[in-house]
Amino acid sequence: MKSQYQSLFDKLSSRIAPERLIHDPLRTLAYGTDASFYRLVPQLVVRVHDEDEVRFVLQQTRALDIPVTFRAAGTSLSGQAVTESVLIQLSDQWKGYRIHDHGHSVSLQPGIIGARANQLLAPYQRKIGPDPASINACMIGGIAANNASGMCCGTAQNSYHTVKSMRVIMEDGTLLDTSDEHSRTAFRESHADLLSELETLANSVKNNSDLANKIRHKYRLKNTTGYSLNSLVDFEDAFDILTHLMIGSEGTLGFISEVTYETVEDHPIKAAALIYFPDMEATCRAVTVLKSTPVSAVELIDRAGLRTVAGKPGMPAILADLGDDVAGLLIDVRGSTADELDQKVQQVTQSLQGMNALYEIEFTQEKALYDTYWKIRKGMFPAVGAVRKVGTTVIIEDVAFPVEQLAEGVAELQGVFQKYGYREAILFGHALEGNLHFVFTQGFDDPAEVTRYEALMDEVAQLVAVKYNGSLKAEHGTGRNMAPYVLLEWGQQAYDIMWQLKKAFDPKGLLNPDVILSHNANIHVQNLKPLPQANDKVDTCIECGFCEHACPSRDLTLTPRQRIVLWREIQRLERSGESPQRLAELREEYSYQGVDTCAACGLCSMQCPVGINTGDLTRELRHERYQDTKVGYWIADHFAGVTKTARTGLAVAGTMRGALGNGAMKAVTGVAHKVSGGMVPNWHPQMPTAASMPKRIPMVNDERPSVVYMPSCATRVMGAGPDASDKRPVMEVMLSVLEKAGYNVIVPKDVESQCCGMAFQSKGQFNAAAKKAKDLNTLLMDASQQGALPIVCDTSPCLLTMKDTLDPSLKLYEQVQFLAEQALPKLTIERKIPKMALHITCSTTRMGLGQTFIDLARQLADDVVIPPDITCCGFAGDKGFSTPELNQSALKTLKSAVQDFDVGYSNSRTCEIGLTEHSGIEYQSIVYLVDQLTH
Repeated sequence: MKSQYQSLFDKLSSRIAPERLIHDPLRTLAYGTDASFYRLVPQLVVRVHDEDEVRFVLQQTRALDIPVTFRAAGTSLSGQAVTESVLIQLSDQWKGYRIHDHGHSVSLQPGIIGARANQLLAPYQRKIGPDPASINACMIGGIAANNASGMCCGTAQNSYHTVKSMRVIMEDGTLLDTSDEHSRTAFRESHADLLSELETLANSVKNNSDLANKIRHKYRLKNTTGYSLNSLVDFEDAFDILTHLMIGSEGTLGFISEVTYETVEDHPIKAAALIYFPDMEATCRAVTVLKSTPVSAVELIDRAGLRTVAGKPGMPAILADLGDDVAGLLIDVRGSTADELDQKVQQVTQSLQGMNALYEIEFTQEKALYDTYWKIRKGMFPAVGAVRKVGTTVIIEDVAFPVEQLAEGVAELQGVFQKYGYREAILFGHALEGNLHFVFTQGFDDPAEVTRYEALMDEVAQLVAVKYNGSLKAEHGTGRNMAPYVLLEWGQQAYDIMWQLKKAFDPKGLLNPDVILSHNANIHVQNLKPLPQANDKVDTCIECGFCEHACPSRDLTLTPRQRIVLWREIQRLERSGESPQRLAELREEYSYQGVDTCAACGLCSMQCPVGINTGDLTRELRHERYQDTKVGYWIADHFAGVTKTARTGLAVAGTMRGALGNGAMKAVTGVAHKVSGGMVPNWHPQMPTAASMPKRIPMVNDERPSVVYMPSCATRVMGAGPDASDKRPVMEVMLSVLEKAGYNVIVPKDVESQCCGMAFQSKGQFNAAAKKAKDLNTLLMDASQQGALPIVCDTSPCLLTMKDTLDPSLKLYEQVQFLAEQALPKLTIERKIPKMALHITCSTTRMGLGQTFIDLARQLADDVVIPPDITCCGFAGDKGFSTPELNQSALKTLKSAVQDFDVGYSNSRTCEIGLTEHSGIEYQSIVYLVDQLTH
């Protein structure tokens, strides 16, 4: 670190733990990356836990004149969350909330993900107003600081119009709670000059009718270019002005530590229609008509956008046959009751009569078709991202035209794309607000490409801001990307007021400099992010960060986005030959941070717009590290003996535990783990007992339906936990339930020698994994009469692997699916338990069985709770033994979430070991409860 930052580090170390003061080259690069196409690497990353720490950091940076930038989820697109100075990053301690007035308002800390806020409000049929497309990943801090909006909220329900109060920390460390009169009184005394300046500027603007009218016009549209000058015309009270200026200020005026929103109604009944028009002009005329109808959303999609998703799975066949000039409107209507919805649909349909729709207008409430319509809209951005040339990025800009000039604006905008050779560009957006997104691919590794991009943006700025008096940034924030164009859009008078506001809030200019306002006219084409070729499994990554919240290692080491960022940098350094020392440092650190602590659970692929499973990269890197070893082949060839030995080892260990206790066992196995090179696992307090193998059940030719039961190697080896109330192994319980349900159960011959291959694949032993999968396929084809009989497996991750690798003609069932769909209808549930905690494994989620599991659990318990913030448990096969800190980090909030529960259930034996350890309650397979409650 530079000496100035070393001094800061020393001062901060007196209050903040060193593991939260990050300055190594690997993590500063990883944590410093956001979703924009800019790259700045911070000198220091500070992970703050609470308001007091933020205040302390700001006081110390102010004393040393060191700039700071705030970061929540890092999903913003305009370069507002990157810095080469100090990055203040939220730790996982900012998830507090308070719900008021039966859900009509809610106070949220900045680390809560937007979708989580809506989940908390769902019981009241309320939600927060802003609904950005990134709501499943972005956090409240970013939503408020960027005045993010979305598809349904328009301008009326964005953060500016729904904020009630906030807690904000100023650049000098002063904390203001705008809802608390004592805090306001103290602030009037300490910051009288700031409040006076706000009132003076507001009066000045109100007395300038031309400027006041311009401001009102600009915010009739969606607009996040510059500061929220509408606060100066909308409010008289200085605290109201301050509160609303903070909205959309992108961390340049202060730090929002809590925001209280007025919530909006979340209509439970929805209908949608996708309507095609012969050309863009007709489409835009329809938008003008729809402005006065009771629609919740109107999404415009141009022909190029429709073309990107045509032919993809689940997309309507009609998309491929539309004419070249056709455009579409996705219209969403919502209501509180069926009658209300019907009335709204009729009103919308009638308004479009005579608008030249190509086909009859039909709204649907059918969930599958409704979801398909929205998949079309949401699938266009990733469709462009997935097919772009390696090394290029995907840029998504958003502008707004006055809706009455939308047709003309769109036509000219498309002409600008053609002029500069962006023929792949697509247009879509929130049509009611005249808000359009245009998406195109862009390379920045060639100076000529940078010049082309700059020329494009210059002409777009003239077209949108000057000719049509529109918004250059409708909802993505100004950032660095539009800072050079703020003057062009607003004019000198308004621009000067923005600088006055900046200086009043931040006299030293230390809060996120060069964001929103900059004296650097080229800031938007400097510090551009390289996206070098790294590995074909991850090259399509656009570094959006949507994956991060689902990753179990996110608070321990790295997230999927960060792993990809670092692997790209390692590959770039390998090819360029520059900085061998930096390369060596990154490689050494990446071994643990990137490879060893990756659970390879695949949940990232479900959040990723382009479907990347970063675990595939991790497994490939493990393969390069270990290759297919002779040990791996030997274990695969002698699997029956290996599992028998493992059972014997667990039995011996159980006896020793009884004699020595967990502490001594930890010491003994720790030595054995080192001596064996990791072959002997570290001791775990919840190390299971040894399972007992049931005798193979012969095929009986009777009238009962037959099912093939494939016990996984985990349940064949591991019995119940040491403190379990039901000591039977999973296999015995599974057989009991299947037989009660009237099944003739077939346990295949030679099952002891079988494995789905996941244990080998996860370690990069690809050939051994393929061999085991082939052997298992042969066995199950024979046992199931060539796929005629259903096959049920008792371990979710194993069944997912089997679905991926075995013959598709096999009828494979995960235990939850088989119990819910096949066995439970044949059983009688005698009673319910009062409540249970439920863990839905990552493999269950990936197979789309999460809701099935919840529905099954609700048949067995009155109250089913799924702890929030827990996705994959991080046990990851044997990672809970070899890298226990991963499991501990992933489940660190579990104990407090289930403190009022006595029992928890899941569907993976290894996951249940870690869940039991870190919850303080016993977790077992759901099949135990089914057996307990049914006859």
